[in-house]
Amino acid sequence: MRKNKTIIGKIEKVEFPNKSTISSNDRELKTKGGILGQVVEAKISRRSKGKITKVLERSDLEGKSNCIHFDECGGCTYQTMSYDDEINYKKTLLKELYKEIGIEDFEIIKSPSYKEYRNKMEYTFSDEYIDGPLTLGLHKKAKFYETVNTEECNIVDQDFNTIHTFTRKYFDGKIKPYHRTKHQGKLRHLLLRRNQKGQMLVNLVTSSEEYDYTDYFEEVKKLEIKGEIVGIIHTINDSLSDAVIPEKVSVYYGQDYLIEEILGLKFKISLYSFFQTNTQSAKVLYQEAINMLEETEGLQILDLYSGTGTITQILGQSAKKAIGIEIVEEAVQAARENAKENKLENVEFICGDVFKEVKNLDFKPDLIVLDPPREGINPKAIGDIINFDAKKYLYISCNPVTQVRDLKEFIERGYKIEKFEIVDQFPRTYHVEAIALIQKM
Repeated sequence: MRKNKTIIGKIEKVEFPNKSTISSNDRELKTKGGILGQVVEAKISRRSKGKITKVLERSDLEGKSNCIHFDECGGCTYQTMSYDDEINYKKTLLKELYKEIGIEDFEIIKSPSYKEYRNKMEYTFSDEYIDGPLTLGLHKKAKFYETVNTEECNIVDQDFNTIHTFTRKYFDGKIKPYHRTKHQGKLRHLLLRRNQKGQMLVNLVTSSEEYDYTDYFEEVKKLEIKGEIVGIIHTINDSLSDAVIPEKVSVYYGQDYLIEEILGLKFKISLYSFFQTNTQSAKVLYQEAINMLEETEGLQILDLYSGTGTITQILGQSAKKAIGIEIVEEAVQAARENAKENKLENVEFICGDVFKEVKNLDFKPDLIVLDPPREGINPKAIGDIINFDAKKYLYISCNPVTQVRDLKEFIERGYKIEKFEIVDQFPRTYHVEAIALIQKM
């Protein structure tokens, strides 16, 4: 297979989350994306690897697209399936993955809603072509520098679409988007957050090139939406990275945080702090965690990778003591404020790297909660974590691939997986949350 050559083939195999094998003329090409059974066009990048450039025939698993943006937008994966078929498809892929560690019987708990569920969106400004009309939305499939005008996205509340559409039209023809290779231009991102009460934050991210955004902010305040805009923020970001780096943050109107309530506790969500993007499903996730443990009263709990301390506080309500460790200082500060607001005096948070902090911690936990980032538990730290010799470990993961890798370590050290479930936290995408209760054999 020659580099840059285009081939046509059928996707004969898919591994979770999105690794596909295309068969073409008795040869195989490994790629990302696609659905089992699709006939696709792909471009070879090197040897046996490539990139899907076009879907020529849909799989028998697919039907009519549920989203007008799906053919171009890279935000979703399963908009051409019914929700039931999506769940069954995910389960098939996940069963193949988890059978490596002996887990073959589990359920995927559906999200309470597979539409309008996201409470946060990060849109990127670009242009349709050089010096063309302004675009605002998500990246196109397999095209990092191009975006789609996702004005009718169906996984966000309609208020998001209203603000998104107004923002694009307001700036179109007025000022240029930031060019990610030339590092010129002003408009970079639009970040929106929403809580269950319908309160919203609008955050415009621009470069430091001088421009008066006052009129835009004032017009946003006048928009007719179902919810309420409680904060308008302007973030300056001159970093070369495409990620949003809040170098300077100014509150133009209102506040820069939201209050969310889950299972009887209140959580202050700051502008850039992590919080589950599907609030209703997060309630299901945390309730399932409680149900798995059955009893937490009087326990000593250690929560590693604790983020803003949501699970630390939920489980810590009835615990003797709960300690959370998190490396992001802003998240730790928010966790401390939330614990104080919730009057939880038995909950404590440490700011630091889990790898370092577990070595110095003078604490004997009965239960250790693990909720690491997508890369999983630091391989250098997992040995020290297991050495705590806790009675139980509760491992919550947003990446089943790294969770399987880490669970193998526990099994080799004499632990067994007592209970296991999947929660479909991110409908229409290939992402899920997996919960495993691990106990000493």
